[in-house]
Amino acid sequence: MIKDLGNAKILSTGPQSLIRDLGRFGYFSIGVPVSGPLDHKAFQWNNHLLRNDPNDSQIEINQPGLKIQFDSDTWISLAGAKCDVKVNGSGTKYFGPIKIKAGDILSFGNFELGSLIYMGISEGFQTEKVLGSRSQLQCITSSSSLNKGDLLPFFTNSTPVPSNRFAKAKWDTEYLEKTEIRVYPGFDWNHEIEKILDPAFKERLHISKLKNTMAAQLEEVFPNDISPIATAPVFPGSIQLTPSGKLICLLSDAQVTGGYPRVLQIHEEDISILAQKKPGQEVRFEKLGV
Repeated sequence: MIKDLGNAKILSTGPQSLIRDLGRFGYFSIGVPVSGPLDHKAFQWNNHLLRNDPNDSQIEINQPGLKIQFDSDTWISLAGAKCDVKVNGSGTKYFGPIKIKAGDILSFGNFELGSLIYMGISEGFQTEKVLGSRSQLQCITSSSSLNKGDLLPFFTNSTPVPSNRFAKAKWDTEYLEKTEIRVYPGFDWNHEIEKILDPAFKERLHISKLKNTMAAQLEEVFPNDISPIATAPVFPGSIQLTPSGKLICLLSDAQVTGGYPRVLQIHEEDISILAQKKPGQEVRFEKLGV
């Protein structure tokens, strides 16, 4: 079946609103990160409700201010942070499927709980694909984030998503309030690092202002005289210890190699918890296998 394209036009946007799919795989050898969603839980929820392919692309919204207008009917779904969402100026639910009509304007205001919200659309946004992925990334795609005036293509004659199918579906925001993050020993864990990081398992830790799609640095300092390591692979969820005593928690756009010791690795399911934290909020590390 030939599919017609409509467009969603970006009327305004805050920083770091960008297109995400599950990411790029097989390009670590040339230094290209995965660049999948920061919060897989929310991303997967939307595509499941829309009956999309698991890899269909969505908008990852990191700050209030996104306003987008649709020129054709479609279905969207929202998940992630609890956010002030409006359609044509009137409040609507911040989670689950929403029927969109041609001309509708969707806007995102204050984030009440969490720091990321995902907007999926029926069959995904049909933006450019580079190295097998639509995820925007500096130096890879033509732009690293969404900008005012951008047109995001989508299919207009997709299979309808019946609203009554989702009568009992409810987005669970409990994980947004969790502070416990499960961690495993990293590749470079040893007895010396265990002593240095012992306080990290006993005290509250806080997200610093240095948080973006590449990493979240913690405020606390853990003095050490650990030598840098030879450049080695790192992955989303890897936690590095710097010579200055800072812990850096890598996220989806992180570099693929690093020279700081890889002291811990975050449990895959708990990366979403960290990604949803705002600067100044606290987390706690829970030992697994240490």
